[in-house]
Amino acid sequence: MRRETGTRLPHLLVWLMVVPAVLLAGASGLSGGDLPRLVIVASLAAVAGLVVLAATRAVRSDGGPALGRVRTTLRERTLRTAFLPQRDPDAAGRPRPRAPGRAIRLSH
Repeated sequence: MRRETGTRLPHLLVWLMVVPAVLLAGASGLSGGDLPRLVIVASLAAVAGLVVLAATRAVRSDGGPALGRVRTTLRERTLRTAFLPQRDPDAAGRPRPRAPGRAIRLSH
């Protein structure tokens, strides 16, 4: 099952930051002087930082559930295979199972 919020949230954050920055840069570019250049540089730096932040959050959030699923799968597989009967009890290196019976006397 894939989480939809993990894929949409970074895109939404990027759009929420890019659109106002572009509008501010366009509005400040209409007037003359050094202020529009500073606003454009500041807004582009802010957008670049937010894009990097959104990308790192997206990468971090996608790795977490995958590792959890792997851990859960391995745990379930271990529990499932722990009680499987031996396929070949007479294989080399395996001790022969004892027949049920009376206890063996170790001392006379």
